[in-house]
Amino acid sequence: MEGLLDCSLRDALTRVGGVSRCVSEFIRITDTLLPERAFKRIVPELNHGGRTPAGVPVRAQLLGSDVACMADNAAKLAGLGPEGIDLNFGCPAKVVNRHGGGAALLQTPELIHDIVLAVRRAVPAHVPVSAKMRLGFHDDSLAETCAQAIEAGGASELVVHARTRADGYRPPAYWDRIADIRQAVRLPVVANGEIWTVSDARRCLRESGCTDLMLGRGIVADPGLALAIRAQALALPGDAPLNDQPAVPWGEVVPLLQLYWQLVLPRVVPKHRAGRIKQWLNYLRRTYPEAEAAYMDCRTLRDSRDMQVWLQGLGGLDGLGTAEHPAQLA
Repeated sequence: MEGLLDCSLRDALTRVGGVSRCVSEFIRITDTLLPERAFKRIVPELNHGGRTPAGVPVRAQLLGSDVACMADNAAKLAGLGPEGIDLNFGCPAKVVNRHGGGAALLQTPELIHDIVLAVRRAVPAHVPVSAKMRLGFHDDSLAETCAQAIEAGGASELVVHARTRADGYRPPAYWDRIADIRQAVRLPVVANGEIWTVSDARRCLRESGCTDLMLGRGIVADPGLALAIRAQALALPGDAPLNDQPAVPWGEVVPLLQLYWQLVLPRVVPKHRAGRIKQWLNYLRRTYPEAEAAYMDCRTLRDSRDMQVWLQGLGGLDGLGTAEHPAQLA
């Protein structure tokens, strides 16, 4: 989720709990060997044992179509101590697909296989190599073939976003097709796509047959979603009634927003800082009525100083601390 779920939001969300692992935004690989700073700019958790401050491991994701360059960069990345390396075969962005990356690779299973194999051979055996894919590019006719190519290349895990590139992010997600893919491979498969509530999670688990889920936009809209899924969809009998109310009340989301602001300050140029808060609030509107009012109240703010003052008043606080000493969630 480039431009949204960066290290600052990973930090904030993993402090809430319930998340067992994160995957970074993609690191774009073209025809050069990236310097160390390029990897650490996207995944600064590499400076801290490959984990967020809450201790959640972060798997660094690479995106590219040049087999040799992907392998060379994976080898360099592995030397920085990530918790694992993930390969992106799902990004639907036009600019990425135009250059043969992301979901565009789903049209050429043989190239997918070669990339996975080269990366697997280039990194030490103890470093996990996983992949994420969509069901296909124009359609899902090659879904099983692509999954088998990923498995044959040596990947240890596969995340499937249950839509094609042509589907974009339009509902529904076709979780039943993940079940078909599970039947075609032996490696662990993780279900992803259109999981916004605990009820969605239960239906996804049932239709896909998976035991693990990856959350994207859903956890941005509901920071307590992973906690709620663990407490209900994964813990209760399949016929038990579910509660889709947010596990984290709005009163606890406010300090989370304020913490996020402190984390954004040193990493984002001033003209874009206010936009980060509004971007997150825009997702939170889906879950919290209070977020709707907050978003409407701050939507015209552009100056980061104005946003700072607005955030101070949001929770009735006199100050937000500093980026070096962020407030801790209770």
